[in-house]
Amino acid sequence: MHALGRLEDLPQDYRDELTRLNLVPLWPNLRALLPPGLPSRNTRPVHWPYATLRPLLMRAGELTPMEKAERRVLVLANPGHGLDNMKVSPALYLGMQLLLPKEWAPAHRHTPNAVRMIVEGRGATTTVNGEQCPMERGDLIVTPTGQWHEHGHTGDEPVVWLDVLDLPLMVYGEVSYSEEGQRQTVKPGRGDQAYAAGGIVPTPWFERGREAYPMLRYPWKDTRAALLALAQSQPDLQAVQVTYVNPDTGRDVQNNLGFGALMLRPGQVLKLPARSPAQVFHLIEGVVDAQIADQRFQLAEADTCCAPGYETLTLSNRSATAAAFLFIADEAPLHRKLGVYEVRP
Repeated sequence: MHALGRLEDLPQDYRDELTRLNLVPLWPNLRALLPPGLPSRNTRPVHWPYATLRPLLMRAGELTPMEKAERRVLVLANPGHGLDNMKVSPALYLGMQLLLPKEWAPAHRHTPNAVRMIVEGRGATTTVNGEQCPMERGDLIVTPTGQWHEHGHTGDEPVVWLDVLDLPLMVYGEVSYSEEGQRQTVKPGRGDQAYAAGGIVPTPWFERGREAYPMLRYPWKDTRAALLALAQSQPDLQAVQVTYVNPDTGRDVQNNLGFGALMLRPGQVLKLPARSPAQVFHLIEGVVDAQIADQRFQLAEADTCCAPGYETLTLSNRSATAAAFLFIADEAPLHRKLGVYEVRP
C-alpha cells in the first residue's frame, strides 16, 4: 500500500485557511481512520481481581453515605481508553456497586441499558417498573432503557453486583441522560416465575411481543442447571455456553449488548476464535486462567477481565475436579446491527 501525503507537506498558509474554515484534509488521516487489514483498538486486556477491589469498595461504604452517592460504584476503567472516560471498551461500561444493609438507592431511569450480575450477599432487591427482583449470587437482572429502577436492602450483609451498561455508546451518540423518580409501588408477579422453564409460556395471557421485556431476572440456579444439563447431554460439545434471551422473541435480552454464561469442564482448555466485538468475562465459580493476546490472567471467583476484539483467547480451568462458570458480556448485538460482526479463524 503506497504512502499518502502528509499534513506537513501542505503549505502553512493553506493549512491555516483550512483550519479557519473548519476543514480537514482527509488524505493525511486516511490510514489512521481506515487501517489496512485490521482495525486499530484502544481496548487493552485488563484484569480486575475482586480480592483487591473489594476492600476499596467496602471503604467507599464507610466514606460515602448513600445520600451523597445515589449509586456507590467503583468503575472498572480500561487504561487504553483513558481512565477519565470510564469505559472498558467502545460500548461497554463496568461498575462494581455496593449496597449496605438497610440502604435504599433511590428510583431513577436513564437512556443507557443496564444489567446487574450479583457478586455477593443476600437480602437486596432491585425493583424495575414495579417488579421486585431478588438479588442472589450469579443472578442476572435487566434494567432496560427508560425503565424506572431502584435498589433496596433488608438483609444484614453487604450486597455487591457488577453493573454492565452500554453507557459509552449513549454518551457517544449524545443521548445519555437520567431522571429522578419516586419510590415505586411493588406490583404482584415476576417474569422469572411466569417463564420458569424453557419451552413453556404462561397460557392465560401469553401473547408474543406483548411486553418489550417480559423477563427481568434470570436466576443463576436455573442458568447453572441448564449448563450442566447441556454438558451432560452433549459430552463432545467444546463450548458449553448459553445466551440470555428475551423468552418471547428468542432475541438478545437487550438492544446493544449480549450476555451469556459459559461452563468449563474440569481441566478443560477452551480456545475461542477471534471475533470483532470486545468481551468481558466475570468468574462466578471456579479457578480459571485467561490468555488474551500476550496477557495471561489468573482468575479467582468474582474476578473480572476484558478482551479486545479481533484477539484469540484461551480459557483454562485450573481445577481437575470441579467445573468453572463464567458470565460473559460483549458487543456482538451492536456489531450485528452495524453489519460488521465477524469471526476470524
